[in-house]
Parts: sequence; C-alpha cells; structure tokens
Amino acid sequence: MPFTTLPARFYTDPDLFRRELDAFYFERWICAGRTEFIPKPGDYFLREVAGESILVVRGAGGAVNAFYNVCRHRGTRMCTEPEGHCGGRIQCPYHGWTYSLEGDLLGAAHMVSDFPRADYPLRRIHTDVWDGHIFLHGGSRPEPLARQLGKLPEKFAAWRMQELRLHRRTVYGVQANWKLVVLNYNECLHCPLVHPALNRLTDYLGAQNEPPDPHYAGGSMGFRGEAETMSMDGQRRRAYLSGLDDGQRRQVCYYSIYPNLLLSLQPDYMMVHTLWPRAVDRTEIFCEWYFHPSEMANSDFVAVDAIEFWDTTNQEDWRMVELAQAGIGSRAYTPGPYSPREELLHGFDEIVRGATESR
Repeated sequence: MPFTTLPARFYTDPDLFRRELDAFYFERWICAGRTEFIPKPGDYFLREVAGESILVVRGAGGAVNAFYNVCRHRGTRMCTEPEGHCGGRIQCPYHGWTYSLEGDLLGAAHMVSDFPRADYPLRRIHTDVWDGHIFLHGGSRPEPLARQLGKLPEKFAAWRMQELRLHRRTVYGVQANWKLVVLNYNECLHCPLVHPALNRLTDYLGAQNEPPDPHYAGGSMGFRGEAETMSMDGQRRRAYLSGLDDGQRRQVCYYSIYPNLLLSLQPDYMMVHTLWPRAVDRTEIFCEWYFHPSEMANSDFVAVDAIEFWDTTNQEDWRMVELAQAGIGSRAYTPGPYSPREELLHGFDEIVRGATESR
C-alpha cells in the first residue's frame, strides 16, 4: 500500500498548530535573517515567532544576540519598529529600565539602592550563524546548529553565501498552513501544469533528490538546452558566482531546511524564503533575492529578470497551496496516496508526526 497524506487536523486544528509551533519554531533552529541586516553594534531587527516578539541585535563586541522583546520590570515591549538602531543600550520606553546590548540590566529607576540588577537580565534566545544566515533557538539546551545542518555547509560552501547581499525583499501573505508551503517546495510534479515558464527551463522529472533527512530535504535540477539561469528567458545577465565549478553552474539547488528556510541556489544569485506561521491557515513568507556586491556595483546590473520570474512562480505556488488548504478543510477530504516520486513529502510528514503526536 502507498503512503498517504496527513489527516486534515494537521492543517486545520488550532491546538495542533500551537503544539507544532513549540516543536518546530522553538525547539529547532529557525532562520531569522542575515548578518548584513545588523552590521553595527546597536543595529537590530524584530521577528514575530509564534506570537512572541524577538529582538535580534548586534552586540558591543560584534556578536549576534537575541532576546525576548520584553522588559523585566512590567513586561513592556521595548523596541517597536521592525528594524533600527538602539545605540549602545536597549531602553524600555515605559519606565526607562535600561539594558546592555548583551542583555544585562544596567539601570532600574526608582528601585532600592541594593536592588539585585544581575537577577533581571533580558530573557535570551540562543543564536548561531551559518554563512551569513542568522539562526535562533528558543529551547533551554539546543543541540548545535551544525548537527541540524549536517553536511549542508560543506555542500554549499562554493556559493559563498556570506558574501552575497540583499537586493530585493517581497513579503507574501498566504492563506494556507505553513506545512503545505514546505510540501509544495519539496516536489516539482506540479510544475508542468502550474509553472509553464519554469518547466521550459528545467526537466521536472530530472531532479536529483537526496534521501529524506530529519532536518532538511532537497536536491538539484539541471537546465534544459541553452538555459543558464532561472529567469523568463533563461539567459544569464550576470557573472557566475565565482566559487562554482562547471557542474554547479549547470544546476539549481533547492533545499528546505526545516522548519522555515527554503534555500534556492542559482549559478548567479541566491533566493531565500523564510516561513512565518501566523495562524493554522495563514503563513507570512519573506522572499529575498541576493546577488554578489561586485555585480550590483556594475552600472549595467539588472535583477528584474530573476525577480519577475520568481514572483510569477511564487504566486502560482501560493494559489495552489491556498486551494489545497481549502480542499483539506472540506468534510469530503480523506488522506490520499503519495506516488513513489513523493518520498520527500512523506518523509516530512513523518517528522511532523513524530514532533507533535507525542505532545
């Protein structure tokens, strides 16, 4: 008998959704952004994670720190803008409690002279960095990020992701459960029907997928004919990323690093999606395009070809996952059979079952 899709409750039950957020967004490493977003001490950005506001800030010594955006006095949120610069200190706007960039309480107005400030630091979130990507972990004793990434750092070293810089970000609101976005990304059997432009450039049956892994899934696809990059016409208008060999220049790597990083590595740029679940049937998606700064400095630099191509492809995907969400919510839905080519999807389903059904 073939493996089947998950029961509807995994996409429609708000209680199960909340358990998933704890299991995946607090007890695994999640990608929050890039080190370039906070280049100087005091630079910060906020991320909403499962209803929590998380403050990611560059420390005085250059380290990346993250804290719950909650003052230890009376619980007030401290930073309110999505990104910015807080100078050398983090200060609560309500009563002025002040913290160092490392989270230590420095000043607590109107408290007694021997008040134990050391007992009231900001609540810390664990941080780590992989090739320019900032990761967060809300657990008390997380396993090393390197264990979650496995062999991916070595596999993708040639792309030198840390050297790339953001050119464009588009934020999408998708009326679907976050897992449906992951499942859609993990297969291209839908590409001939849903993505005519993409299907002209790559063979949807030619994907070289790795066996399912507990922490990620993915593989590579080669180009058809004379295509050299993923754009409307397949013509490359930028130099190859300098670290790639001939084989890497002829393929695109697509990897979903659970739970929220969808990494697309092209021969001449990088595209990143990060998934931010807002409700059991609603997901906010940041899509970002990164290029080498030497390319962006050229007077004839263009990126619209890549951006238009993937914006079209994204919107085609979002329509499908929204239709899937609507259908799964029907009383007529029952789990359906996976094909043998959907092993990555079944592998992800098993990870979801293992992470949530024991709770």
